[in-house]
Amino acid sequence: MGNTINASIITIGDELLIGQTIDTNSAFIGQELNKIGIWVRRRVAVGDVWDDIVNALDEESRISKLIIITGGLGPTADDITKPLLAEYFGGKLVVDENVLAHVKYLFEKVYRRPGPILERNLKQAEVPDVATVLHNTWGSAPGMLFKKNDAIFISLPGVPHEMKGLMQEQVIPYLLQHMVLQAIVHRTAFTFGQGESMIAEKLVDFEASLPAHIKLAYLPGYGMVKLRLTSKGPDKELVEKELLPYFEELKTRVSEFLVSGEDEPLEVVIGKILSERNQTVATAESCTGGYIAHLITSVAGSSAHYKGSVVSYANAVKQDLLHVNEETLRQFGAVSQETVKEMAAGALQELKTDYALAISGIMGPGGGSEEKPVGTVWIAVAGRGNVITHKLNLRFDRQRNIMMATANALNLLRKFILTNT
Repeated sequence: MGNTINASIITIGDELLIGQTIDTNSAFIGQELNKIGIWVRRRVAVGDVWDDIVNALDEESRISKLIIITGGLGPTADDITKPLLAEYFGGKLVVDENVLAHVKYLFEKVYRRPGPILERNLKQAEVPDVATVLHNTWGSAPGMLFKKNDAIFISLPGVPHEMKGLMQEQVIPYLLQHMVLQAIVHRTAFTFGQGESMIAEKLVDFEASLPAHIKLAYLPGYGMVKLRLTSKGPDKELVEKELLPYFEELKTRVSEFLVSGEDEPLEVVIGKILSERNQTVATAESCTGGYIAHLITSVAGSSAHYKGSVVSYANAVKQDLLHVNEETLRQFGAVSQETVKEMAAGALQELKTDYALAISGIMGPGGGSEEKPVGTVWIAVAGRGNVITHKLNLRFDRQRNIMMATANALNLLRKFILTNT
């Protein structure tokens, strides 16, 4: 029977604490551990301070059997993780010949930097003699594995692509081989158009009826709420079988707002619908500046259903490329129902697609008026012979207004496609 293994993630670096670098490593590590049945209990960020790192190691090892550490393994003076770990685990730094050969290979054959290899780079080959070295194919700082008091400590570079490579190629296989793990199963429903509190109100009795070992989590986003059911058990197939009827009931309860029964963003959902129908879409963006196009094309395979975009930020571009009438702009303005309808029609004509999505608005902080305050956004979706529009009155800062406008535009496109067969 599998056990519930708790993990802690410790990220090291002053840059994380002052917000200069965003910690994406913890999210990736948490996802990878969760896939194999390890539950991340805590995430801790500490600066480049010796005592703070030691205290974090002590504290996390009291609650977790697995501690993943990232950062502080570089060649500069502020990278103190390696000598600290040597002292913490009662060892000393020694040169690992395999790591040294790899460092020389990188600098001489891959990087090909002029001049001799710096001493600080060669010191990357020094590792605590009490560590199991994890080969880092992607960089010069090796991963290191330690054991102490029945806990496993794994130190990884903070560079994201190096950390990801080590997690997937070294860490996860090791944990699968050396730990007996429980299955953790998630099922996620994605809703749009209703707030977290209103969704929760619809699910009061449903949530109360769940067995104690099945948990419901609410994950709000830009105009959306993800609903995640989680269960654990020794047999993944049995856990999934038990969870399925509860998940089906959950989807039924929120069917009015349900976008997908998968944990996937709107651009993926739209791509699947268009691909199934062998249809195409184009976008005409003003206030979002191409962000909608960016999201759609960030999905692999989007070229099958996405033709392109006109980012018509200036009125002259709206007129010249999308054929918006000068009189429309003069009479109604760039942010109007009339203008976005003509933008969508122009995109349909020029890009020759089945659907076109157009958007124009005032993102702020300036540019608003009494008639059209900051946050006013018009969206149009057009198909052959049909068009719908929607007005938003947003109230946030510029960045959030763009995110909210984009999410609402994509959802309007989704609904239009589904209702226009």
